[in-house]
Amino acid sequence: MDLKDIKAIIDLMKKNSITEFELEQKDSKLRLKRGGAIGLAGSGNDETNMVAPAPMAPALVPAPVSPAPAANTGEVEIKSPMIGTFYRSPSPESAPYVDVGTEVNPDTVVAIIEAMKVMNEIKSELRGVITQMLVENGKPVEFGQPLFKIRPS
Repeated sequence: MDLKDIKAIIDLMKKNSITEFELEQKDSKLRLKRGGAIGLAGSGNDETNMVAPAPMAPALVPAPVSPAPAANTGEVEIKSPMIGTFYRSPSPESAPYVDVGTEVNPDTVVAIIEAMKVMNEIKSELRGVITQMLVENGKPVEFGQPLFKIRPS
């Protein structure tokens, strides 16, 4: 990842009012945070604090975001494991991966999130039925944002 890519991410963060961004790849990790208490004396809170990409141990694998139970409904939320743009289908001409009522298993691809021109498949990680779609196609999503609700089976 070069400086041009990092600057583009910072511009997207400012444009979309995103305060935190984290990206992990095979051999590096990038974390950006805006508006925190960290900064130089006398500087405004709109500083962008950057942590340079750091090498990661080869044995470390990012833990998947576990589905979280939705409040009082018995449903489980599938949350975004990254920041990016949410897509319901592999291409504009294709049918969506899933709709409300679709039965899914742990390996079912439910959507794609595009991050830095890379298409990342999002899997359901559990068996059940899609009960709600919480994000519109083509909209930006943040890390941890609920995408779907599933009734486990």
